Amino acid sequence: MNSNPDFAKFGKLFQESLAQLLLDDRPFCDQMEEVLDIGFFELKYLRTFTKILFEYKEEFGTHPSAETLAMLLRSKLDEENPVIKKQVRDFFARISKNEIDAKEYIQNTSLDFCKKQKLKEAILKSVDLLESSSYEDIKTVIDTATKLGLDNDYGHDYKIDFEARYQLKSRNPISTGWDLVDDLCKGGLGKGELGVVIAPTGAGKSMALVHLGAAALKKGKNVVHYTLELSEEVVGLRYDSCLSGQIG
Repeated sequence: MNSNPDFAKFGKLFQESLAQLLLDDRPFCDQMEEVLDIGFFELKYLRTFTKILFEYKEEFGTHPSAETLAMLLRSKLDEENPVIKKQVRDFFARISKNEIDAKEYIQNTSLDFCKKQKLKEAILKSVDLLESSSYEDIKTVIDTATKLGLDNDYGHDYKIDFEARYQLKSRNPISTGWDLVDDLCKGGLGKGELGVVIAPTGAGKSMALVHLGAAALKKGKNVVHYTLELSEEVVGLRYDSCLSGQIG
């Protein structure tokens, strides 16, 4: 029976999805890098894949794109046996076409597992310190362990996200419902973009917001409408007007 902690109990799919998330999600990878021991991966080819990813981050101070990792896998696997080499490359080929459904579960579960292992290590280390009455050192060890793996996503990092800026991304714009505005915005508002309506008091900004929401609803999208001035009933009536075409 294996006494060392690892991800074996979570299964192969969980471990492969975690390794994929480390590549796809830079902020999450930064968190995990503080607490993840690659030995937690039960499967050797995932340990090798993650090792190459982490070594690149440490050497160049930036997160590799999928294209960069593809180049690394052509050169960094020369010393591996043919079986592991094939497994790593096959895995990378699979994840380039794979969508992860349980992303939040995998992130939360793996992060919680790794943080607990770090805390356990700190507690065991504290036992030795306790014998020498090094109470301040114990506090430092425990405090350091509890701070590892905290959320450190502060948005786009100019240096770290250098390669991410040059990856082709799909905007998937949603129509504003106004052809003229859509033409100016290349199809509407895209993913991660912010649209701002500026006009004098009483010019119809609130109604414009309803129109944008109604246009998205017509496209089958989910809409969350925030307002600090109108009641929910009034907002609902305005949506009724937009969706029915009975403006009045």
